[in-house]
Amino acid sequence: MPKRMNLGFDVSYIAMDGRWRTPGSWVGRTFPDVEMYEEIARIAERGCFDLIFSGDGTGIPSTWEGSTDTAVEWGITWPRQDLNPLMVAMSRVTRHVGFGITYASTFMHPYYVARLMNSLDHITGGRMALNVVTSTRLADAANFGFDALMEHGARYDRMEEFIEVCQRLWDSVQGAMVWDRATGQVGDPAKVRPIDHEGRFFKVKGPLNTPPSPQGRPILVQAGGSPRGLKAAAQFVDVAFGENMSLDLQVRQRASLDQALLAAGRDPAGVGILWQKPLIVAETGEEARRRREALLTMIPREGAGAYLSHNSGYDFARLPPRFTLQALNEEIAASHATPVGIVHQLAHRFGASTEMTREEFLDYGLRYATHYETTEAGSAKEMADHLEEAFEATGSRGGFMIGHPVAMPRDLVDLVDFLIPELQRRGRFRHRYTGATLRETLADTLD
Repeated sequence: MPKRMNLGFDVSYIAMDGRWRTPGSWVGRTFPDVEMYEEIARIAERGCFDLIFSGDGTGIPSTWEGSTDTAVEWGITWPRQDLNPLMVAMSRVTRHVGFGITYASTFMHPYYVARLMNSLDHITGGRMALNVVTSTRLADAANFGFDALMEHGARYDRMEEFIEVCQRLWDSVQGAMVWDRATGQVGDPAKVRPIDHEGRFFKVKGPLNTPPSPQGRPILVQAGGSPRGLKAAAQFVDVAFGENMSLDLQVRQRASLDQALLAAGRDPAGVGILWQKPLIVAETGEEARRRREALLTMIPREGAGAYLSHNSGYDFARLPPRFTLQALNEEIAASHATPVGIVHQLAHRFGASTEMTREEFLDYGLRYATHYETTEAGSAKEMADHLEEAFEATGSRGGFMIGHPVAMPRDLVDLVDFLIPELQRRGRFRHRYTGATLRETLADTLD
C-alpha cells in the first residue's frame, strides 16, 4: 500500500515579481482583493490540499544598493500585508483545508503570537499552522529597531526560547474550560497556571487568557536548512519546510534532520518535510514547458538582484567584477547574512572554487529569483513521476509545498484538474478529507 503525500499550496508570491500580469492571472482584481483569496481557498479545498501557506516579510526590500526603489518599481516581494485577516476570510468559505501563517521569532513576542494563534485556531476550527522564521532580511530588522541582523546562532537561540514559551503558554490552559450552565462555572482554576518564564530573551508571567486550541496547539513549521537551523527545528517541528534544491541535497538534508531528531529524542518517522516545489502542470508537457518560459520575462536583472539581496541579507550590487563562490559565501557569512541560498547552490553545482563574473552571477540570479531553473513543468503523468521519485528518495514522509506559479488562478486550477487526479489514481493522495483539524489532515497519509 503506497504512502500518501501531504500537499500544500504557497500563496506567498502570487501577486509579486511580475506574476500579477501574466496570461491566466486575474483581470480586474489586484492584491489584496479578498475575493481572490476566497477563490483560492475554494479551489484548494476542491483538490483536497492539506493547507494553504504564506511566507511573509515586514519590510520593503532595501538591501540592493541600499534602496527600496528597485523593489517598488518592479514589485519585488512587494506589496505585502499580514495574511491573518485574509486567512480568516478563506476559512469562512471552506471546512477542511488548513492555513499556515508566518511570523518571525526575531521580532515578535511569544505571548502575542501564542494568543493570536489560539484565537485563529478557534476561528478556523483547528486548522492553523505557525511557520516560525528567524528572518534574514535587513529591511524587516530595521522596522523592528535593529541596526543590523542578529548573529545567525543567536537568532536560533531566540527562536528556541520563543517556541518554548509559546508551548508552555498553550499548555497553561489545557483542559481549563468547563462552561457549566447549571452552576455557572466557566473554568477550572487548577488547570490555569502561570508559566513564570525568565530566559535570555523573554520574561513572561502567563498564563494565556484564551481558551485552549481545538487541536491542542497549532501545527508548528520551521524551515531551517543550516546545521543550526536543523538543530532548532528538531526540537519542536510537527512538519519541516524544505527549500527547493537538487534531489541529492534533499536526501542529504532529510538525513541531517533525522540525525537532529534522534539527538533531540524524537522519532524521525513522525516528522515529514514539505519540500518547496515550483510546478507547472498543463494538459500536455509541451504546453507546460512553453508556459515556463514566461518566468524569464517577469522581472529585469536588477529586479532579480533586489530579490536575492533581500532574501540573503547581503547586497549583491557590491559584487566585484570577478570572484570565487567560496570567497563570496565567506563574506556573506561574516556579515551575519544567511550562509545558504543561491551561492550555496551554485557552489554545489559548479564547485566552491569556481570563479564567476558579476554578469554571470546575475544571469544565474535571474533564473534563481524567478525559479525558472528549479521549476518543473510537464504533463500530469510527468509531474506525478517526478514527485513520486523525490517523495520516495526522501523517505516517504511529508510531501510538497507547491508554489511560485506563473499565473493565478490558472496554475492552481490546473493542479486540481490534472495533477491531483493522477496522484489519486496512483494512491499517492487522498480522495476526500477524513479529519476535522489540520493535525488530523496532515496525519492522514495511509489508505
